[in-house]
Amino acid sequence: MAKIKPSQGAPYARIMGVGGYRPVRVVPNEVILETIDSSDEWIRSRSGIATRHWASPEETVAMMSIEASGKAIADAGIAAEQIGAVVVSTVSHFKQTPAIATEIADKLGTQKAAAFDISAGCAGFGYGLTLAKGMIVEGSAEYVLVIGVERLSDLTDLSDRATAFLFGDGAGAVVVGPAQQPHIGPTVWGSEGDKSETIKQTVSWDRFHIGDVNELPLDSEGHIKFPAITQEGQAVFRWAVFEMAKVAQQALDAAGITADDLDVFIPHQANMRIIDSMVKTLKLPEHVTVARDVETTGNTSAASIPLAMERLLATGQAKSGDTALVIGFGAGLVYAATVVTLP
Repeated sequence: MAKIKPSQGAPYARIMGVGGYRPVRVVPNEVILETIDSSDEWIRSRSGIATRHWASPEETVAMMSIEASGKAIADAGIAAEQIGAVVVSTVSHFKQTPAIATEIADKLGTQKAAAFDISAGCAGFGYGLTLAKGMIVEGSAEYVLVIGVERLSDLTDLSDRATAFLFGDGAGAVVVGPAQQPHIGPTVWGSEGDKSETIKQTVSWDRFHIGDVNELPLDSEGHIKFPAITQEGQAVFRWAVFEMAKVAQQALDAAGITADDLDVFIPHQANMRIIDSMVKTLKLPEHVTVARDVETTGNTSAASIPLAMERLLATGQAKSGDTALVIGFGAGLVYAATVVTLP
């Protein structure tokens, strides 16, 4: 039996730079109210959302990713050619193949970096971060670009009173690189597939292939409706509030720290009520800065954590070297939580 040479990666990994891109168009609740029977007060009280960004036709998944990635690479102080792998988390790239990551890697000038997409919903950034850490420690890449990007406006049913106001578009990216000390803690992640129906796409793509109009949802004028994201709001809320706080605590325990050691809390920006409930359950001290980007950005799924991270650092609410707890959770149902040092 041949002896396989052991890998020689870095001892640890860290987030070196972060970047974000929010589409130009800002959509207030008043626009949403044109298609659903509700009120600005109701939307704010249920979700905490006042505005969200919706992408124009020119602001594609690739374009937004490239903009965010360029900022992250510059923030990390490296060249695009040094990127060894590109990991893109998204549910709104509508080609089964090729992966959008390959186009992004090429246009960034990464010189044949490994590139692939992952689909883990709102936990996608955490999944990508974990993969990046593994690649660096294993030695298959020195620097890894992790992108969370969504055009959820394409998957929003504006007639659905339960979800029309929730979703936004945008991209967030981080560069993960080598470190001599631990700056990304152990990941607590998992899935609960028995709850897969609580957040889902209304119609699978194969129904369009079959082409039977009787199998597809129609709008009021008889036109076929594009698939949209739907959810069982109360079930998701209860799961997020009660179960994800436990996962967040497990991530703290795995990192060997307590809530008192935290500087920043960056949860997935799903809903302000969920965020506030998690803060209370975790008993976070007053000094911990809590990301509440959802108010002006909406739920951007895989993009929400890096976008919130970028904004906290850009506005001075957080600083380089701060210790942050990050947790993503969503469709699957899936989740991922870890403790990181901010770049």
